Amino acid sequence: MGKLLIIADIDDKCFATPRGLELAAKLGQGAEVVAFTYAPLKRLNVSGREQEVIRKKLLEERRKVVQARIDKYRAAGQKVSLRVVWEKHLNEWVNEHCVDDRYLAVIKTGHRSESIVHEPTDWQLLREAPVPVLIVAEKKWYRTKPVLATLDLSTGSKQKRELNHKVLAAAKWLAGTLEVGLELIAVVEIPTLLSDLDLVDPLAYFNDARKSMEPVIEELARAHDLPPSAFVCKRGPVEKVITSHAAEVRAQIVVMGTVGRKGVQARLIGNTAEKVLRYMKTDVLAIKP
Repeated sequence: MGKLLIIADIDDKCFATPRGLELAAKLGQGAEVVAFTYAPLKRLNVSGREQEVIRKKLLEERRKVVQARIDKYRAAGQKVSLRVVWEKHLNEWVNEHCVDDRYLAVIKTGHRSESIVHEPTDWQLLREAPVPVLIVAEKKWYRTKPVLATLDLSTGSKQKRELNHKVLAAAKWLAGTLEVGLELIAVVEIPTLLSDLDLVDPLAYFNDARKSMEPVIEELARAHDLPPSAFVCKRGPVEKVITSHAAEVRAQIVVMGTVGRKGVQARLIGNTAEKVLRYMKTDVLAIKP
């Protein structure tokens, strides 16, 4: 059985460590905390041996700080391993080590940026990590509140239809294990251009879309032993509707699918998960196909 990989932040505001340790304890899973540190020692005017001494000292100092944080937050009797790594590119290390079912998910504190030039590590992990990624919000989470699954019920893509099943299965398992409620939502986004030009009636467009989703809802309901009435459909911009609904039900985790893009297209467009993360005030678990 895999375990949760928790990425410790450099600064003191590491929300991933307490949240990750709490989730690991509740889910009955193992936990490994990885702490990264790096400095361009080759730029120093010192010998190779002196560089190695400095490197070891920095690693040891980082180990002490993170171990103290682990000791503060882990549950009584909870076994947590700690790995301190000398690495500049966090996402590359994660991609290389999250193989062979070693980890169930990666947990990281979220750091949002509105820049299309800078590509934060959050976005890189969401696109490239081979396992689900839980981006932890800075705000305090609600331990007794529901898990919210977001579904794309209007997609014609086979890959995305299969992803709906993965998202729903993960959300249902989380809700059951955490002993909280499960909420399901799908959003119908009316094309802005058509609406602005009065080329469509928004309500009629939504009703038609909702009706076309009924066979998909019935299929998912049967497959996951859920009543069709559990599937809530709303209209509006996807990221805003999901964020609003998550706040309304005070969801502690939002589970959603994400199909990663790379290169210029990803920077300029991004995917729904990234847009949601710009608004979301709670934890988001991103599931890949």
